[in-house]
Order: sequence, then structure tokens, then C-alpha cells
Amino acid sequence: MEAALLQEISEKLQRGKAKDVAALVTQALEQNISPETILNEGLVCGMNVIGDKFRQNEVFVPEVLVAARAMNAGLKILKPALSGAGIEPLGTAVICTVKGDMHDIGKNLVKMMIEGQGIACIDLGVDVDPQVIVDTVRDNDVQLVCLSALLTTTMYGQKEVIDALCTAGLRDKVRVMVGGAPITQEFADEIGADCYTLDAASAAREAKRLIAEMRA
Repeated sequence: MEAALLQEISEKLQRGKAKDVAALVTQALEQNISPETILNEGLVCGMNVIGDKFRQNEVFVPEVLVAARAMNAGLKILKPALSGAGIEPLGTAVICTVKGDMHDIGKNLVKMMIEGQGIACIDLGVDVDPQVIVDTVRDNDVQLVCLSALLTTTMYGQKEVIDALCTAGLRDKVRVMVGGAPITQEFADEIGADCYTLDAASAAREAKRLIAEMRA
């Protein structure tokens, strides 16, 4: 019965059925299924399936967005139980679009996918000054900084953030992930980023790996 309910949560999430996911998470809690099990075997499992399908071009951005909204509906129900059980996020990421760039669709998608892995996200929005990122890293227990740039004219803003982290003496305390339409692996290597990913699903997978490395 437990396995069937968790599978149903996963399947409803994949179909973007937010109300159904919220109701099923409530039902699972009432049946005394542990919050961590619901998170990992229900919600995260469903987002992983969507992520794999997204990488393989079997689903596209609209489907990922509705699945992520369904996941958030489930998380809203689940978070108090997770906190009550003393279950902490895997880690914390700061995410934003760099200074001068107002694009946020890709950033928002990555955020949703990362949160789907059980990682807390501090979303600083768009057009973010490097010093704001430095201050956020300094003031919070952050393991990962995720930087988006969608324009060739703003892509070097990612390097400015990395330079600012170095100047502040914080570079070795975080991993830096970069992405966006004009970004390549070569550019990521050039500016000293730790990771580049081509899509949101890959970003979520790499975020989990990088945070695990930082917390090892």
C-alpha cells in the first residue's frame, strides 16, 4: 500500500496534477509514512523522471514547469513535517541572473529542478550585483552559487561574480555553476567556474553532486 501511494504521488507529479499531489502527500502523512520517504520516493522520484525525459527531449519546458509546480504543492504540505522530523535540506544554493541581464525563465526552471532534489534555494532574481551575491554567501550556509546569463553582453558578469568571491576570500567555500544560452564548457573553464551544464535537469543532478562534495 505504501509503495503504491508513493508511486501515485510520483505519477501525479509527472502529470502536473498539483491538487492531487497535495492531497496524496496529506494522505501519506496520515498513513504515517515518514516525511523523508515521501520526499525521496514520491516527490524527488517524480522530478527525476521528468528530468530524465527532459534531457532526452521526451518532454519540454512547459511540462517541466507544471511538474515543478506540482512538486511545490506537495512540498508546501510536507515541509512542516520534514522540519518536525529534523530533516534538513541537502544543502543551500544561491541562484540568480547576473548584473545587466533581465532573463529569468531558465533560472526559474533550474531553481525548480534543484529544489526537486531537496536542496534549498536562495533566489536573488535578475540583474544581480556581484556584491549582493558575496554578501548572501557570507551571511548564509551556502555551498553552491548558480549563475545564469542569457546574453553575450552579460556573460562576463559570471566572471565578475567569481572574481568578487575570490576578493572576499569566499571562493573556496562554494562551488560555482554557470549556464545560459551563450555559455559553453570552454567559457566556464576560462572564467574558473566549477561546473557548466547544458540544461536544467543536468544542473539539478550536478548541484546534488557538488553539494555532496562540499559537505563530505
